[in-house]
Amino acid sequence: MGRVTERRRVLRIRDGAVSTRPDTLVAEEPLEIRLNGRPLAITMRTPGDDFALAAGFLVSEGVLAAASDLRNIVYCAGATSDGSNTYNVVDVSTAPGVVLPEFGLERNVYTSSSCGLCGKASLDAVRTTTRWPIADTPPVRVTPGLLACLPERLRAAQRVFDRTGGLHAAALFTEDGELLDTREDVGRHNAVDKLVGRALQNGDLPLSRTILMVSGRASFELAQKAVMAGVPVLAAVSAPSSLAVDLAAETGLTLVGFLRGGSMNVYAGEDRIALPGAAPGD
Repeated sequence: MGRVTERRRVLRIRDGAVSTRPDTLVAEEPLEIRLNGRPLAITMRTPGDDFALAAGFLVSEGVLAAASDLRNIVYCAGATSDGSNTYNVVDVSTAPGVVLPEFGLERNVYTSSSCGLCGKASLDAVRTTTRWPIADTPPVRVTPGLLACLPERLRAAQRVFDRTGGLHAAALFTEDGELLDTREDVGRHNAVDKLVGRALQNGDLPLSRTILMVSGRASFELAQKAVMAGVPVLAAVSAPSSLAVDLAAETGLTLVGFLRGGSMNVYAGEDRIALPGAAPGD
């Protein structure tokens, strides 16, 4: 829809020289997600892939698990007082027979572009609501060398970041390091939702043979979304939170942080890391 970026006039100061120029900024607008006509959540996002974002959000909420659970997603007309469509409200309709979890319907939440539903869920809630427990059989095995290549591959796919410098990104890779999909958004959790939602729409859940790579830190929210989609390996260029590590340890998720160049920290699920000189299965 041409709303991913916007232009603004800025005052530029460089080594004492002052000038004015247009600058390209990433767009940020609210998206209200409705479920079967009922308001559920509002998130600040970069417009684009809104249907995938809504679908991915509902995967992480335990509402959707397969394409057959989804009847349709539409933009809501008449979202303003004059009846015009802002393309900032979507309504997700579930298929007949889909059971809606109470924890998803009993709240109306606001999610920010930085942290998602901070503190909303507990470890027990994720463990008991996921319909795609991590079950990579045989287990995915990745080398440190393969992991070390992923941040650069993710960065190379960030087309909008090159113009704005203001977007997070998330990418799905195969266990061999092949890039499957990448999405950008002002919020890293939105970027992950867009990936997961697209996978649901394509009938690709669970993502049991994939690696999820995210820019920035690995929060509990991102670990939750990985687990709910059945992703076995989550890698981030920055630090994880303590709750993300706890969740990874409890659910069998391999969690890698500070992935920069050839260095990285493995916080959980180290059995999937194929270390040099180690025998298979060690």
